[in-house]
Amino acid sequence: MTEPLAGRTAVVTGSNSGIGRATARSLAGQGVRVVLAVRDLDRGRAAASSMNGRTEVRRLDLADLASVRDFTESFTDPVDLLINNAGVMMPPLGRTADGFELQFGINHLGHFALTNLLLPRIRGRVVTVAAGGHQAGKLDLDDPNWERRPYRPFPGYAQSKLANMLFTAELQRRLTAAGSGVVATVANPGLAATNLLGHGGNLPTRIMNALLRPLSQSDEGGARTTLHAATADLPGDTYISPGGFLQARGVPTITGRSRAARDPGLARRLWTLSEELTGTAFPL
Repeated sequence: MTEPLAGRTAVVTGSNSGIGRATARSLAGQGVRVVLAVRDLDRGRAAASSMNGRTEVRRLDLADLASVRDFTESFTDPVDLLINNAGVMMPPLGRTADGFELQFGINHLGHFALTNLLLPRIRGRVVTVAAGGHQAGKLDLDDPNWERRPYRPFPGYAQSKLANMLFTAELQRRLTAAGSGVVATVANPGLAATNLLGHGGNLPTRIMNALLRPLSQSDEGGARTTLHAATADLPGDTYISPGGFLQARGVPTITGRSRAARDPGLARRLWTLSEELTGTAFPL
């Protein structure tokens, strides 16, 4: 996307705090009309009030597919940028309104449904925020929602981030096959000192968060890779990470991904499963 951003429309999920808020603020400052798609309207309005530019706040709860459908049915304008940013990181075991494990349900399935339902109106780019943690991810297609296995927060998180990577790869494959000009990219924000680092409530998670915080960067620093993935002239399925130590911070750089994230067969199988679970499909 090399044209000026002014006058374009962006939908940013989870934009009432953290990296999402920093991303939305930057885009609004560049003349983009930014739709803050958030679960909590009051927090969304508070975030929007701190931004310069044209913003609006709409309710979207990615943990509830009915809310996803309500959002896509009520917001019918063309979309130049869809930024799938919202997420949860290593919470205790929980379930979405549709019975999905929270991390797989919010980080992947909610955004999967949102993207497919909005895709007929998307005319620019889809950016999904993944993480370096995808490198440790193992995708269990027989039990993605941790109904048979003992739940563990970090493997659940890593699985959801691997799903983000595979989703982007398969989305781009389908876009290309359909002759669409829409581009899908994926971004790793590195380590940002957002409320995600404080989400986990168990002792191992709190210890890990305490160890990671010295390496972390600001929300604005974490948003750099998302903004680069959203606005730079990049081929589809490009993965952008910070270029510094352990990909924790630094200049946005094209980087490699895990072997599992490069598996086209796994990406296709995940897509098929995600269609079955969400009742949504690639519309083009």
